[in-house]
Amino acid sequence: MSALNVLGEPLQACSFDPLTGWFRDGCCHTDAQDHGSHVICARMTTAFLNHQFELGNDLITPRPAYRFAGLKPGDRWCVCALRWKQAWVDGCAPPAVLACTHERALAFVPLEWMQASGLA
Repeated sequence: MSALNVLGEPLQACSFDPLTGWFRDGCCHTDAQDHGSHVICARMTTAFLNHQFELGNDLITPRPAYRFAGLKPGDRWCVCALRWKQAWVDGCAPPAVLACTHERALAFVPLEWMQASGLA
């Protein structure tokens, strides 16, 4: 059985450029080893990237050793569910791409919050 998104449909790819996902397969797939639950596909915003940087989660600086080119506004990326939730509470959550967000996200974040963030 293939993974489902938060809408109960087959999970769609989040991004191949930059290549995202716990498995770096372009999708927000997850497994028991993914302790951060990188399951919410989000379109990056300056506010979110700066918020994460200030909290010590630098998503901006390239790290070639980890095949990470650094993110910029407009990029889509599988983010940790609790990081997204924290940004929501702090008023700067990036828009969630629901078709590309793994159903596991619902264990951390209400669907209504993701729907209200901006992207369907």
